[in-house]
Amino acid sequence: MNRPLFSEPRATSPETGLHGRLFAASMLAFVALFVFTLLAIFAADVSYAGRQAMGEVLRSPEIRAALKLSLWTTGVTVVLGLLFAVPMGYALSRYRFPGHALVDSIVDLPIILPPLVVGLSLLVFFQTSAGNWIEEAGLKFVFQRKGIILCQWLVSASFGIRAIKLTFDGIDPRIEHVAMTLGCTRAGAFFRVALPMARRGIVVGGILIWTRAFGIFGPLMVFVGAVRFRTEVLPTTVYLEQSVGRIEVALAVTILMLVLAAMALVAVRTLGLRQQ
Repeated sequence: MNRPLFSEPRATSPETGLHGRLFAASMLAFVALFVFTLLAIFAADVSYAGRQAMGEVLRSPEIRAALKLSLWTTGVTVVLGLLFAVPMGYALSRYRFPGHALVDSIVDLPIILPPLVVGLSLLVFFQTSAGNWIEEAGLKFVFQRKGIILCQWLVSASFGIRAIKLTFDGIDPRIEHVAMTLGCTRAGAFFRVALPMARRGIVVGGILIWTRAFGIFGPLMVFVGAVRFRTEVLPTTVYLEQSVGRIEVALAVTILMLVLAAMALVAVRTLGLRQQ
């Protein structure tokens, strides 16, 4: 069999070529550097805190109470945040109305403002006639546990709203129009078509709300204080322990928060996002 004098060169995949490998390595280098930096800081905290401080954290009734209050309040905050984020994200994505750009910007204000401003603003609001009327009606927030949820919700809800709005922006509205031509009402198209398609974004929104609410500190110190067994949550525990010179215990509480946050993020992403 006669062979051709000149054989055709093999096609090189963009992913397996030299330039492709170099590009992938350069991108992954940033990932490795960022992750290494976080792990190095975390390892330093673990080394400084020591086993004795970790044991004290796990045995302390005050810190256990703060942990339970943190988990309870952030759980309620996620439910309230998604209760607002889903309809608001859909409305801002699908409807245009006078002042839409202004409203869209106002929704993002808690993301931009320092969290401490939220606590100060709430404290001032409940000194006004409207705030006094709310408290006289039986809804007391200042220096109360309900105030923790209110602070967490105001600081974190915007993150969920923004994530869910972007999800609905990525869903073609013509799919809902097709459902309506087949007999669905507008609400039916939302619940049967748009909402199931947005589940991934809703899970991400819930993650963002929880992670933001779990770590806030400034607004809580201003608006509800840090009374042990009453309004103390883990971020305020870190401050209280550090303020009396117990740096090891403060770092141990920080490590506990990091571990809980990592476990929650992995669990939600594994159980929630994999179902997609």
